Amino acid sequence: MPPRGVKKGTKRARQYEHIKQSERQGGASESRAEEIAARTVQKERARSGEARSRSRTSTRDISSGRRGGLRSGTARPKGRTYDQLYNEAKKMNIPGRSGMSKAQLQRAVDGRKANR
Repeated sequence: MPPRGVKKGTKRARQYEHIKQSERQGGASESRAEEIAARTVQKERARSGEARSRSRTSTRDISSGRRGGLRSGTARPKGRTYDQLYNEAKKMNIPGRSGMSKAQLQRAVDGRKANR
C-alpha cells in the first residue's frame, strides 16, 4: 500500500509499485519491500514539496535514486550517514553527541547496542 497521500494511478503510485517489485526480485520479503518503497516514495515527495512535512535528511541528502548507486558497489566503507547516526544517538541519550564525528558516533551507537 503506497504512503498516505499518494493517489491511485499517479506517478508516485507507479513509482511505489516499481520499487516494491524490484525489491521483491532482489530477494527482500514482502513487508521489507513495501517499507523500502514507501520510504523512497515519501522521500521523493518531500524533496519535491508534495508532502506536508519533511526531515532535514530528506531534503539535504542526495536523491534516493542516486544514493543507492553511490553508496553501493564501491570499495569505501558503507553505512549510516552522520545524520542517521546522530538521530540514533539522540534516541539513546548518548551524552556529548553534538561534538562527535561520524566515526565517534558510530562507535558510541554500536557500543551502546552491544551492551543491550
